[in-house]
Amino acid sequence: MSNYKAYLISPDGHHIKAVDLDCVDDDAAKRRAEQLTDFSQVELWEHARRVAKFGSKSD
Repeated sequence: MSNYKAYLISPDGHHIKAVDLDCVDDDAAKRRAEQLTDFSQVELWEHARRVAKFGSKSD
């Protein structure tokens, strides 16, 4: 398992919250992070490596 962080980002670009995700690989982490996009953008990171960025579903 790897530790990922999903950062919820406000429309003006500020971090709102960080969510810890323990996942077996990048694909599993991306699926979980994408579920957090209802009201904010999400950046998915594994330590210092940005894995993915998702737009908000409400945009």
